[in-house]
Amino acid sequence: MQLILEAIREAGSRLLSPDSDLLSATWRTLQVSGTATFISLLLGVPSGVALALYRFPGRIFIVALINTGMGLPPVVVGLFVMLLLWRSGPFGALELLYTPSAMVIAQTLIALPVVAGLSLAALQSLPARLRLQLQALGASTLQTAWLLSREARLPLLAALMAGFGAVISEVGASLMVGGNLRGSTRVLTTAVVLEASKGNFASGIALGLVLLVLAYAINDVLTRLQQRGRERKS
Repeated sequence: MQLILEAIREAGSRLLSPDSDLLSATWRTLQVSGTATFISLLLGVPSGVALALYRFPGRIFIVALINTGMGLPPVVVGLFVMLLLWRSGPFGALELLYTPSAMVIAQTLIALPVVAGLSLAALQSLPARLRLQLQALGASTLQTAWLLSREARLPLLAALMAGFGAVISEVGASLMVGGNLRGSTRVLTTAVVLEASKGNFASGIALGLVLLVLAYAINDVLTRLQQRGRERKS
């Protein structure tokens, strides 16, 4: 109990007067996870919408892959990306390993199935007659997809939050492809692992609390947008 109280005091102290390491790790956490979430949103939502609206050969196989990817261990993603970016790998010439860009790639692969799978579920939860009504009114394919996405905007926001939560909390992939380099690829989760490995449990808990505050602040904004949209809809 004393250790937890000490960690809370240290977290409060570090929040009130953050040092350069904390600011750097926090900014890089936002930069890497935010970019990965944004890319997964750009790719995942259209993919989910297309899978929900169209039938084509191999669709069930793709949906099964996405559902499998939603539970894919981050460390497996990290290993796969590391092998691709290794010096002797197919993309080794790009020299992306142990850079924030490699972390963005890994985290995008983690978040993409989550966003795509939940977007698919969101569109499939809409009444089947709604699409037929839109088409009967003369809506084009793109207009139908846009209007259905607007109708499902609340669960799509939930997909966004789930994708963001999956990447901001992961540590395995970031360690494998980023290396936890101070001032370069260290994020809050990898900083927690480092402090715990050195036996600095109070500092590790403090960093964890900072991470929780950061995640809550972002999800609070998204939740307010979601619930405001729900009130308008009702």
